[in-house]
Amino acid sequence: MTDVFFNPLAEGYTADPWPHFAELREHDPVHKSLIERYFLFRYDDVTKLLRDPTLSVDDANIDHHDADRLDAFERAFEDVEDDKSMLGLDAPDHTRLRRLVSKAFTPTAIAALRPMVERMVEERLDDMAAEVAANGAADVVTGLAWPLPFDVISEMLGMPPSETAQVAEWSGAMVKTLDPIISEGEVFAAAAASSAMRRHLGEVIEWKRANPADDLLSALIAVEEDGDRLAPNELRAQVTLLFIAGHETTVNLIGTGIHELLRRPEQAAILRDDADLDANAVDELLRFVSPVQFSRRITLADVEIGEGAQRALVEKGTFVMAGLASANHDHEKWGPTADELDVRREGAGQHVSFGSGSHYCLGASLAKLEAQVAIGRFLRRFPGAAHAGEPTWNGRINLRGLDHLPVTL
Repeated sequence: MTDVFFNPLAEGYTADPWPHFAELREHDPVHKSLIERYFLFRYDDVTKLLRDPTLSVDDANIDHHDADRLDAFERAFEDVEDDKSMLGLDAPDHTRLRRLVSKAFTPTAIAALRPMVERMVEERLDDMAAEVAANGAADVVTGLAWPLPFDVISEMLGMPPSETAQVAEWSGAMVKTLDPIISEGEVFAAAAASSAMRRHLGEVIEWKRANPADDLLSALIAVEEDGDRLAPNELRAQVTLLFIAGHETTVNLIGTGIHELLRRPEQAAILRDDADLDANAVDELLRFVSPVQFSRRITLADVEIGEGAQRALVEKGTFVMAGLASANHDHEKWGPTADELDVRREGAGQHVSFGSGSHYCLGASLAKLEAQVAIGRFLRRFPGAAHAGEPTWNGRINLRGLDHLPVTL
């Protein structure tokens, strides 16, 4: 077998990780890394792992640790209370919380948000047009992709608008903990942000209890089934998750999605001229750019993963990373055009960008709605949009996306 190893710090990886994934799919698809984790790179292995009900997402079940990483996290989070979200809970706790929170994410509830999203997108596009008129260029990320999902989730929750920038800063620090490689300084920054977010949300939740309104946070406070309600720590954890999952990933989808379409004018033209393709195009962009690159599971027993000579025995208590982005480009699943963007692709919705199984992303419909409106309206309002310089990548390994995308309109 050719010696390969997963190296997300390699030069050029962030801008173009796909050749690296292809090499690993071919030579070492069940890959044991140098940081005591396994990484899976093939579609079949990834989907099987995500759908396996015998696996865990609770970090307490990890037996094999990267000692330096564990030490940094234990020191940084020593005094930070652990409000676990659904992202880190197994059944039956995960099942119970998801059932309660999902009451606020019904198809009817999401569909009712479209007018609000459309209004917000048009306001942002107005601002971008004014920016171009004044300065010759605008930034898709700071002008549209970054503020839109944050505005949407903040208005849905009924959060104080004056706090949005601060909450976004905390969220950005916290998501670094999802990367397989993280510096000690970033770990301590994430811990400080977690404490600040926890205090802030506690204050907001108490104010909402006394002043309920027609918003998602009031609904989560009031939600009940068979006498079961969200405890205060559970409510804080789920609201934090909504901010992180509802903002960071959607920013990456809209920003990198527009970037890839501008690089392919023929695909942009197809979508611009046919609004009926909006839903399929967003699924194809989810597959192609994969705003979340990896998802995790922990083995509760020894498990064999893979096939034939590339089969591996993964020991109990091992952290396994499912390579969503690699699976979304696997030629064995998607055929010879796997590395091409095709807004008309049949079966594009079979991507794994929202995970799979019982932990499938609860906010998938909201993210799709925001991307369909933002990307579709951007292309149709600015048919002559083009890059005005090189994009700037955010440097994150897991939540890969852009910090800046300068364009002319």
